[in-house]
Amino acid sequence: MMLDDRTHFGSYLTQLLSKGQVYFSAAQAQDALGLSKGALLKAAEKQQKRGNLISPRRSFYVIVPPEYRAMGALEPPWYIDALMAYEERPYYVGLLKAAELHGATHQAVMEFQVVTDKQMPKIRAGRSSIVFYYRKDLSAVEEGLEKHKTKTGTMKISGAELTALDLVRYPHAAGGLHHIATVLSDLGTRIEAEKLAVLSGAFERSVGQRLGFLLGISGHSEKADALHARLAEGLPLPWVELEPSLAAKPDLAPIVVERSARWHVVGRSMPEVD
Repeated sequence: MMLDDRTHFGSYLTQLLSKGQVYFSAAQAQDALGLSKGALLKAAEKQQKRGNLISPRRSFYVIVPPEYRAMGALEPPWYIDALMAYEERPYYVGLLKAAELHGATHQAVMEFQVVTDKQMPKIRAGRSSIVFYYRKDLSAVEEGLEKHKTKTGTMKISGAELTALDLVRYPHAAGGLHHIATVLSDLGTRIEAEKLAVLSGAFERSVGQRLGFLLGISGHSEKADALHARLAEGLPLPWVELEPSLAAKPDLAPIVVERSARWHVVGRSMPEVD
């Protein structure tokens, strides 16, 4: 049924909600309503001011049902898969958010963290922040992804093994090594040793070394045995800093407090598991 009057835009939103659909593109709304681009933008702006609609990306809209208006928006799992399809970008929900979904965090995760192959600005949607982290070759870690059920379908998340590797690769996004070690103490129970070893091939060697070391102090050294065997193939392991930033500022941490012969990791400040 064609709706040709922009005053019916509110009815269009209601119709979508009745079908369980909470997102749409500007092009889809124009086709359904028979509106010009300008008229559609005016109608959408009016609904946004009323709190009935948000636009996390230009020309992509998410409806806010009445019961969620106090929060300002639906939470990202409702629409992240559709948003990334609209952007035509591969993605997965990762890092601390993925760890939370695996039951491995001790506190609420403030950012909804997404890994994709394009540099993208942060999105603020109601009380939520969607933060994007860049990885050029997402196809290299495809085997480490899982589908997680959401209110509107599914979204891609990193499995326990990929989550662990990413936490070490992006320590600034994970709250630092102390927090990473604490998360790994829980996440380690879900890690499959052989799968971790295979996925490590898509990461810098130093990431695997640091992760193996951290799994050891987190109580899961056996989960890193296959990883060590893979890393030790061929050339000897180079020595790497556990926290390169400390090595760059020797006046802040001049003393080496740990030197792992197994992982060839030098630690100047040892993480503690909470």
